[in-house]
Amino acid sequence: MIFLSASVPDPKRKADYYRTADIIAIRDAVRALATVVLPSTQLVWGGHPAITPLIRYVMQTMRANVQEQVTLYQSLFFKHVFPEDNQYIERRILTENLGDRDSSLANMRHRMMAENKFEAAIFIGGMEGVEDEFQLFREWYPKARILPVASTGAAARLIYNDLQPRPDERLQTEYAYMALFKSLLEGII
Repeated sequence: MIFLSASVPDPKRKADYYRTADIIAIRDAVRALATVVLPSTQLVWGGHPAITPLIRYVMQTMRANVQEQVTLYQSLFFKHVFPEDNQYIERRILTENLGDRDSSLANMRHRMMAENKFEAAIFIGGMEGVEDEFQLFREWYPKARILPVASTGAAARLIYNDLQPRPDERLQTEYAYMALFKSLLEGII
């Protein structure tokens, strides 16, 4: 089971994330990850309006039905902005709206960690939420494989630069994401 933490940085929020983000790389990495992972193992993510449509697209292009391979977590705090693509994901876990953004997101993230058994986590692009999920994932799964795709920039690059020991160098230089994920997830997929 693979955990995905990804988002496209919003230039209106923290400019530092947006300034280093490679939007095309983020899109390509998410699509490649879904393509590589879905035929053989489960992919779990917290719904982000820029990420769920990419995973839905990959699912539609596959010949096999991979609905059982995907789990989308979404906080009801964001119900008013759920992307239409959510309805095409059969396994949606809606977590409680606790009245404020931070508490609602913390609850959703806690449930993602507690209700699954992850072997690896992939971090792509992102902002502070990706960094928060990285910290939480490390607490829950200290022995799992952690792959921050630094070439996508933003939070993933910050995570990569801070990790010790430093992860595989290809995570910061490689853009052939399908081959990269096949190599780095060997033994899991």
